[in-house]
Amino acid sequence: MTSLWAAVIQMQSSGDLAANEAQAHRLIAEAAGRGASLVALPEYFLCLGPPAAIVAQALAVDGPVVQRFCQQARELGLHLLLGTIPEPAPETGKVYNTSLLLGPDGRILARYRKIHLFDINIPGKVSFQESAHIAGGQEVVAVPLPDLGWTVGVAICYDLRFPELFRALVDRGADLIIVPAAFSQVTGRDHWETLLRARAIENQVYILAPAQYPHPDQSIKTYGRSLIIDPWGLPLARAADQQDIIYARLDHAHLQKIRSELPCLANRRL
Repeated sequence: MTSLWAAVIQMQSSGDLAANEAQAHRLIAEAAGRGASLVALPEYFLCLGPPAAIVAQALAVDGPVVQRFCQQARELGLHLLLGTIPEPAPETGKVYNTSLLLGPDGRILARYRKIHLFDINIPGKVSFQESAHIAGGQEVVAVPLPDLGWTVGVAICYDLRFPELFRALVDRGADLIIVPAAFSQVTGRDHWETLLRARAIENQVYILAPAQYPHPDQSIKTYGRSLIIDPWGLPLARAADQQDIIYARLDHAHLQKIRSELPCLANRRL
């Protein structure tokens, strides 16, 4: 087991896929230039907007846009988490909200489709049905990365409110969980950091949380404040209120020390 220099990218994505893609490539290259061996992008980094607009920009996993990121991961020799893309779900007429983990050889190592969908109805105030456009995933995804010495789990945005998913990831060996998000400003102010730190503490894992900061032309108001959190629940890096890249060194020996000295996972009874 070893340490890992990781980068989390905070973007200000708009509805312009080509512009977002160009910006993402530039930021990935910048992070790699700073020595990062693992880089994570936020939810809907290629196309953030109303659900219907996201569906309209559906991308095949084996299509040219994803393949360009595979090529970049290969050229830079890094592990790259493509926050999420709208992946066609032909049997439903909807899309999956899909996160892809790429390896340094350019292969897709893991595909996670967001399980928990944000459906809310507060009469007279707000109504939003993510499930009207997005198909829910079914599979919990944690993948060992032997060349890094870590097992990476993935959760997406609203998944953060469901601690059973994070415990399922740890049960599958995760010691690092990546949570790409486009978290709402309304709930983000009070819940974003609190929930991330809680998931890190209760599961004794590192958490990388790449988020969307609102674009000036974007009607969707996201919260930003991307974070890297250690297994004790301490923020190691926090993004500014702008497009940003944050970095931290993840230390597997530190994680094992915490799990050994405060053996919550070993002491479980349920």
